[in-house]
Amino acid sequence: MLSKSQVGFIKSLHQKKYRKAHGIFIIEGIKSISEFIRSSYQVHSIYYLPQFQSSLQKLPANIKLFEVNNADLDKISTLQAPQGILALVHIPGHREQETVPDLDPSSLNGKFTLVLDGVQDPGNLGTIIRTADWFGFDQIICSADTVEAYNPKVVQATMGSLSRIRVHYCDLARLISSSKLPVFGALLNGNNIYETDWGHEGLVVLGSEGQGISQEIIRLVGYPVTIPGAGAAESLNVAVSGAIFCSELYRNLHTGVRKL
Repeated sequence: MLSKSQVGFIKSLHQKKYRKAHGIFIIEGIKSISEFIRSSYQVHSIYYLPQFQSSLQKLPANIKLFEVNNADLDKISTLQAPQGILALVHIPGHREQETVPDLDPSSLNGKFTLVLDGVQDPGNLGTIIRTADWFGFDQIICSADTVEAYNPKVVQATMGSLSRIRVHYCDLARLISSSKLPVFGALLNGNNIYETDWGHEGLVVLGSEGQGISQEIIRLVGYPVTIPGAGAAESLNVAVSGAIFCSELYRNLHTGVRKL
């Protein structure tokens, strides 16, 4: 049985300000937890129902294990239907009031990087992270007003892919202005995505669900790109757009690159 202080601490991590203060976030489900154990992330502790004990053999000695009952798990879980096992994980590069690792601008060279401008829905961000992982991306850059990557709903939607994708938050205008990389933007009026000359590297900007790319960032987009459609829908969901962009970038890189 967990103590009141343990329950209180874990429940506090449901809130962003305490995740930032302590540099710890929550993941749930044996699949996702297994992914993080195998990753470069440091797992702080695991809370599990008895039936998961056999799945926790040969773990690193620095991971604290706590067997709990259903009542305890209901108190600490972020889910309406807890999955029987929950872990606390250290946020990489955490400093006081800072929740993301530093971004090395040189790490953007020679490849494509997704840039998210004001994406608010946790499910959308989680799906974009999972999609980016599928297509081989290793990091995503977000504006300061994009939903936090360690939000439990985001983490859950990534299905473990967050363990392989670094998510950075920064001043997008400053980053893009200082970069020499080509900047592609998902816009309604742009070049057909299937006819775009992508080259071999660049920043690919996706906008928010309601407003799209902000005017400040649109001014910095050198190559507007649109996904053609034939129906009457006003726009595509940003996670769907992200999947189409990732797929097309992957196809171009693996079927012969055309230079800008």
